[in-house]
Amino acid sequence: MSAGPATILVYVGLDAVGDGLMKLAFLRALKAAFPQARITWMAGKGHTVYAGILAPLVEGLVSEVLDQAGIGSRASELFGRRPLAGRTFDLIVDTQRRLLTSLILRRIGHERFISAAAGFLLSDARPPAGYRRPASMVAQLMDLVQLASGQPADACAPLPNDAAIAAAAAALLPDGACYVGLAPGAGGRIKCWPLERFIAVARRQAELGRVPVFLLGPAEADWAGAIREQVPNARFPLQEAAAVTPMLTIALGRRMGAAIANDSGTGHMLALADIPLVSLFGPTPADKFAPAARTLTVLRADNWGSDKMDAIPETAVLAALDKCLL
Repeated sequence: MSAGPATILVYVGLDAVGDGLMKLAFLRALKAAFPQARITWMAGKGHTVYAGILAPLVEGLVSEVLDQAGIGSRASELFGRRPLAGRTFDLIVDTQRRLLTSLILRRIGHERFISAAAGFLLSDARPPAGYRRPASMVAQLMDLVQLASGQPADACAPLPNDAAIAAAAAALLPDGACYVGLAPGAGGRIKCWPLERFIAVARRQAELGRVPVFLLGPAEADWAGAIREQVPNARFPLQEAAAVTPMLTIALGRRMGAAIANDSGTGHMLALADIPLVSLFGPTPADKFAPAARTLTVLRADNWGSDKMDAIPETAVLAALDKCLL
């Protein structure tokens, strides 16, 4: 049996925060498939948050980040000095599909090259006949892992668990309660299920002896007062924390029995906590943007004949949440 690649280069154009959160499932699966490999993450056309705000999340998964590498954009790169001259990788995984970029990347020294560009034309491994590219970006990336490893992709490699951050989360949400997370915000109000319904769900959790935990970002901080009035036992850990980071949000999620979130960055962070998640979608396509949670229930407004978030009934959310907590 082959020992697998010792060195892997992953190429991306760039990673904003949302991209970086979604791609963590792919990175965890790649590391799980090749646990001994040294992974280099290269952002060829811009900045990757793995070299910035999300760097703590990829410790132990990525050995090296090449940020803003300036590779993969110009036809002139097809000639002359090779990109990353002098370096060779056992495996290159090209996560984008622009043919010019893929041709440039193939000039980097390598043993195997995996790429979906031009219908996998340049790839050393290809999917079977009849393959249809999934709508989900995460699923597309998982398919690359499966091609590289020959096995189904499983995002089971653990994320870092910083002891200080875990202790801060434990101080904010102490042992002894069943916590239920509620993330009512999103990047745009059209993606938000009505706040009064989140409050109604929280009140029901309190009646059942559970503790509602509202995760409010800066744009939603002024909702806390109205929520407190109607849900006196609700917790607001991000408003009480000394410093708010993605690592803290994930650590808080690990202390919850389940959570509910709109299509949002917080929803993707809760998915990374590996807890059951109820994800609510309206105008944005769930097939493309659903979080990569290990236990995920997606409720889509179009199942109730609309793309408006208020079409999702409170009863459906309560039923999905109860099922997660059984």
